[in-house]
Amino acid sequence: MTSTGVDTTLVERLIAAQFPDWAGLPVRVVDSAGTDNAMFRLGDDFAVRLPKADWAVGQVEKEQRWLPHLAPHLTLPVPVPVGRGVPGEGYGHAWSVFAWLDGDDAYNAPLGDLAHAAVELGRFGRSLRAVEATGGPASSRGGPVTRWEDGAMGPALRDLGADGTVDADLATAAWESVLRLPQWDGPPVWVHGDLLPGNLLGRDGRLAAVIDFGALGTGDPACDTMPAWTLLTADTRPLFREAAGVDDATWARGRGWALVWGLVTEHYYRETNPVLAAIARRSRTEALAEYAATV
Repeated sequence: MTSTGVDTTLVERLIAAQFPDWAGLPVRVVDSAGTDNAMFRLGDDFAVRLPKADWAVGQVEKEQRWLPHLAPHLTLPVPVPVGRGVPGEGYGHAWSVFAWLDGDDAYNAPLGDLAHAAVELGRFGRSLRAVEATGGPASSRGGPVTRWEDGAMGPALRDLGADGTVDADLATAAWESVLRLPQWDGPPVWVHGDLLPGNLLGRDGRLAAVIDFGALGTGDPACDTMPAWTLLTADTRPLFREAAGVDDATWARGRGWALVWGLVTEHYYRETNPVLAAIARRSRTEALAEYAATV
């Protein structure tokens, strides 16, 4: 078994028992820094996704229910479920089989054409928000960015400031400016909720697909502007913002998300998950630099 309790042998048994037409297809681990699910490639055409954390168990039902509904309306390819597994073979949760999407994630294989990515990501977010959201579940990142005030932000600012990782005075001032922002007062809209580089697939240096809809739901669209700081550069951010069509307050809250997610995630994962910590470091660095240029 792997450290998650799931390995290729278990996946082979699950497939053989529940999807006998696919039995015998090779199963390969898909390397990922993600914390919610274990991923395996099944043959050439499929991906198997199994929750490895208790909080991720409900993602299966959500993705099975909503991705087929959303996919036809979106401007980029997304995973489409082709099978739904049930507990068995010693594994206690529901799980999914998706059609495989070719590409390399944008962390391990950085996109060469960021201008193209900026426009395509902006258009993707706009197309997602345009889908009727009635009945959709609330996203775990669709609430106010100010919810981070309780519990997580204080220790991150204290510890990262104390060891010189960040300019504590600048980071505190930036966070206080986020707390003063007007909050979302529109109806909930669909958000992906986790548009990090590891969840963006590229082919030939260009953005080609969006994956991992575990945080999918409805809420404030500000969280889906985070790629402006986790992925893009100062000269490509305006292309993203124009294509996304977000207002000033939403953009400012998005920068707040990039700041607080970056600080809290770097603080939490800097010893245990270097990939997430590196993305978080870039996120808070870019957000702080932009904030500093405005004061």
